[in-house]
Amino acid sequence: MKGLVISSLLLPLALAGVVPRAEEKVDYSGFKVLRVALPESTEDIEAQIEELAAHVLNPGKSAHLDVVVSPENIDAVTALAAESSVVNEDVGAALAEEGEFKAYAVPSESWFTAYHSYADHTLFLRDLQAGFTGQSELVTAGSSVQGRVINGIHIWGSGGKGSKPAVLIHGTVHAREWITTMTTEYFAWQLLTKYSSDATIRALVDKFDYYIMPVVNPDGFVYTQTNDRLWRKNRQTLSSNSCVGRDINRNWPYKWEVPGGASTNPCSETYKGQAAGDAPENRGLVAQVNALRDARGIRLYLDVHSYGQYILWPYGYDCSLRPDNDAKLRSLATSAASAIRAVSGTGYTIGPACSTLYATTGDSTDYTDVPGNATYSYTYELRDTGTYGFSLPANQIQPTVRETWAGVVSMLQGA
Repeated sequence: MKGLVISSLLLPLALAGVVPRAEEKVDYSGFKVLRVALPESTEDIEAQIEELAAHVLNPGKSAHLDVVVSPENIDAVTALAAESSVVNEDVGAALAEEGEFKAYAVPSESWFTAYHSYADHTLFLRDLQAGFTGQSELVTAGSSVQGRVINGIHIWGSGGKGSKPAVLIHGTVHAREWITTMTTEYFAWQLLTKYSSDATIRALVDKFDYYIMPVVNPDGFVYTQTNDRLWRKNRQTLSSNSCVGRDINRNWPYKWEVPGGASTNPCSETYKGQAAGDAPENRGLVAQVNALRDARGIRLYLDVHSYGQYILWPYGYDCSLRPDNDAKLRSLATSAASAIRAVSGTGYTIGPACSTLYATTGDSTDYTDVPGNATYSYTYELRDTGTYGFSLPANQIQPTVRETWAGVVSMLQGA
């Protein structure tokens, strides 16, 4: 595969006209990540902190907020908080530990030692599939606001393509979660490159059809590489507001209208959109889920995110509601967490999404569980618990993808 090392300078997008004007790249040198606890009944104070912060890293109703704060706003934020601590002293220095983008010939495990440009991720899928044309094909799930195709790979074993229940995996839903791109690609790499030599993997490939989509938010992902490393949402604009982006994991057309699990503020990190499913990315993903449901059905859906080290299952919109197969969902998650811990000692918290973490409405796993009729739906929140957050150093890529793969293998065996 041909690829170029991309400098840290602002690069133009490959597609002319995608961005109406050049924007200066955000420099996070000297910014800190603060973990702040809020006083009781403090929606107004929380809103003030969000206004002062450059980014909220864990938006939602949780015990604390992790916020990226510029040097000039640190005192103001700590003054508003009931308690605060510094999680990261210098965000810019942490981002530097991610290293430069690199490109490698694939399929090779060396790919998983560095982060890569969006263009090279697209080439990775093409090159991987080209080596296994008899049991894989490239697939798409619609396109983005700016016209980028949402690419993925379909993998099958004995019986031929489309003959088994589906395993559907989405990565890079939130643009800044780069480790999820690498992890979902590792799943595809394992399934194809080890099929002929590893009996365990052969059995898993022969059991299901796999649809793996490593970057379902391509516009946001590109924006993190050219303008703002900590961007979360898509790049959809509103004629009535200068703020950009919808959270495409609050835009799924199931329980979207329920209050409390997303924001109606276009400037918020969890902005739900003006209507259910009004993000182009969501329309493509919903169509993909519905098509797989109506074919052989979806046995397992994984929405891969970071950070926090959680394995979560429905429901996000109601903290008291449980799926009919809650016991089985817990069993599979327990096995996966044990498998992850056995590889590296990394601990995962498991549980229903709303009661374990916080409420989410219009989210993927609630949609795949109910309208999508998936047997099992999970959200993975990968490493870490906040020290690096979304900017895991490159030397943590291989440990992360390997431990997560062990957890997923455990789930696939039990599903």
